[in-house]
Amino acid sequence: METNPSGTLEEQIGELRARVRQLEEALTSRGIPLQRATAPPPPLYRPAAAAIPPLPPYPSQSIARPLPPQPQATAQTPFTRPIFTSPHTSSPEDARSLESQIGSQWFNRIGIVAILIAAAWFLKMAIDNQWIGPLGRVMIGLLTGAGFIGWSERFRSRGYAVFSYSLKAVGSGTLYLSLWAAFSLYHLIPGPAAFVLMIAVTAFNGYMAWAQEAELLALYAIAGGISTPLLVSTGENHEVALFSYLLLLDIAVLVLVALRPWSRLLFGAFVGTVLLYAGWSADYYSEAQAGRTAFFLACFFLIFAFAPRLVQLDSGERGQLSAWDSLVLLVLPVATAALGFLGFYAILNWVMNEWAGAWLAVGFAAFYLLLLRLPAYGRLRSSPGALSDLHLTSAIVFLTLAIPLKAQGRWITTGWLVEGAALLWISVRRNRALLRVLAFLCLALGLGALLTVNPPASTTPLFNERFGIYCLAIATFAFTAWLAIRARPEDAAESTSWPVVAAASVLTVNGLILIAVGLEIDNYWWRFLHSLDWHSQHEIEIFAQFTYSAWFMLFGAVLLAVGFARRSAFLRWQALALVTVTIAKVFLFDMSTLSQGFRVLSFLGLGALLMGVSFVYQRDWLNLRAAKAEKHEE
Repeated sequence: METNPSGTLEEQIGELRARVRQLEEALTSRGIPLQRATAPPPPLYRPAAAAIPPLPPYPSQSIARPLPPQPQATAQTPFTRPIFTSPHTSSPEDARSLESQIGSQWFNRIGIVAILIAAAWFLKMAIDNQWIGPLGRVMIGLLTGAGFIGWSERFRSRGYAVFSYSLKAVGSGTLYLSLWAAFSLYHLIPGPAAFVLMIAVTAFNGYMAWAQEAELLALYAIAGGISTPLLVSTGENHEVALFSYLLLLDIAVLVLVALRPWSRLLFGAFVGTVLLYAGWSADYYSEAQAGRTAFFLACFFLIFAFAPRLVQLDSGERGQLSAWDSLVLLVLPVATAALGFLGFYAILNWVMNEWAGAWLAVGFAAFYLLLLRLPAYGRLRSSPGALSDLHLTSAIVFLTLAIPLKAQGRWITTGWLVEGAALLWISVRRNRALLRVLAFLCLALGLGALLTVNPPASTTPLFNERFGIYCLAIATFAFTAWLAIRARPEDAAESTSWPVVAAASVLTVNGLILIAVGLEIDNYWWRFLHSLDWHSQHEIEIFAQFTYSAWFMLFGAVLLAVGFARRSAFLRWQALALVTVTIAKVFLFDMSTLSQGFRVLSFLGLGALLMGVSFVYQRDWLNLRAAKAEKHEE
C-alpha cells in the first residue's frame, strides 16, 4: 500500500479544525464578534466505498498572513463607537473638560451678556428716536422679563438647568428694572404699587426655588428682595415699612435654611440686612426713634443668633462641611454678636448714661450663656462643639468687656484677675482647653492693668489700696500655680503645658512680691522729699538705696531657703539670680552712692549672705554632687 505524503483523511480534518480554531481566536482578539451555529454542523464526510482523494497540502505559513479587511459590524464595539455624541450621552469626564466648560458655561454667559447689550442698544436707539413712549418702554421690559422666565422653563425641562437659571436671573432683573423705571423715571405707578409688584417677583422666585430645589434661584430671589427697598426709595424715612419688610424676608430665609441645606442664602441675607440697617441709621436715625429701632434691631439679632443652630448643613460624602457651612457656623455667630452689641451700644449712648454699656455687655453675656443650654438641630446635633465654644467665648468676652465699661482703676484689675482665676478653676474641673485660653487672657489683662493703672501712692505703708491690689494679684497667681501643679493632664500636650503654666505663675508671684515691696519702700522714703532741702534729699536717697539692697538680699535668702526646704531647683535658681542682681547693684551702684557707714553695712550683709550660700552648697545637703555623678555615668 502506498503512503500518502499529506497523511490520512482524519489527520487532514484534525489539522483543518486546528487552523479554524486559530482563525477564530485571531478574529476574537481583533474584537470582531462571531456567530455560533445553534445546530451541530453536518459531518464533514460520509464513509463511501469509493476512495476519497486526499486534500491538497495547506501551508502553515498562511496563519501569519494579514487578515483581509472586514466589513463594519453593526454591533457597537470599541471600533464602531461614534466619535461625536450628543450632550445627553457624554461621559462625566467629557463634561468636566475645559472644552465642555468653555462651550457650555463661558459661551453661555457671554451670549447672555451680548443679547442684553444688543437689546439695551436697540431700546436706546428707539428711545432716542422717539419710537417708543414711556408706557411702551415699560411694557416691553415687563414682557421681555416674563418671556425670559417662560423661555427658561423650556430649557430646564430638557435638562439644561444652569442655562435655565441664568435666563431666570436675566428675566427677574429685567422685571425689577422695568418696575423701577415705571415708578422712579416715568412716574407711571405709585411707590406702594411698585413695592408690592417687586415683592411679587421676589415671592415668585422664592417659590420657584422651593419647587425646583434650586439654591441659585433662591439667591437671585434674596438679591432682588434686598435691592427692592433701594429701587423704590423716595429719599424719605419709612423705618417701620423698611424694617418690617426686612424682618419678613429674614424669617423666610430662616425657614428655607432650616429645611434646605442652603447656608450661603443665610449669609447673603445677613449681609444685606446689615448694609440696609447701617445705611438707614447713618441717614435717618434720631433719639426719638430709639424705642422702635431697638425693637427691630433685637428681632434681627435674635434671627441671626439662632440661625446657626437651625441651619440645615450639607456635610458631603466624607462628612466634611462645605466652605459656606463653615462660614455660617464660625463667622456668622461672631459677626452677629459684635455688630449686635455695637448697634445697641450706639442706641443706648443716645438715651442713657455711661453705665448702660456695662449692663448691656452683661446682658449679652447672659444671652450667650443661655444659648449654650439649647439643644442643637439637624446635622448640627452630631458636632455642636465649635458653635458651643463660640457662644461660650462670646459670653466670656462680654463679661470681660463689662468690667472696664463699668469699673474704674483698681476694680478693672480686680475684675479681670478674679474672672481669670474662676475660668481657670472651671477649665480644670471641666477639662476645657478653650476656657483655659480665655482664663490666661483675663489673667494677662489683669496683670497688664495692675502694672499700668496703679492707684495713687498712700502715706500709710503696706496698709493701702495699691498694696492690697498687689496682694490680690499675688494670691491669684499663687492659686494659678496651685491649680497647674494639681492638674491631671489627659494627653501629651497638656502634660507639657501645665508645668509651663506652673513655672510662669511662680515667677509672676515672686516678681510681684519684689515689685510690691519695692513700691512701698519707694513710697515710704520719697514722701519726705517735698519738705526737705537738697542735702536731706540726698540722704533720703542713700537710705532708700540701702533699703532696696537689703530687701533684695533678704528675699533672695528666703527664696533659697524655701528652695532647699522644698527641694526645688527652680526656686533655688531664682534665688541665685536675685543674689547675682544684688551683687551687681552693690558693686556697681552702692559703692559710689552710699555713705561709708551704709557701704560697710551693704558689703557686710552681701558677704555674709554669699558665705552662707557657699556653706550650704559645700555641705551638699541635697546630695547634688552624687546626683550629678549618677547622671554623668548614665
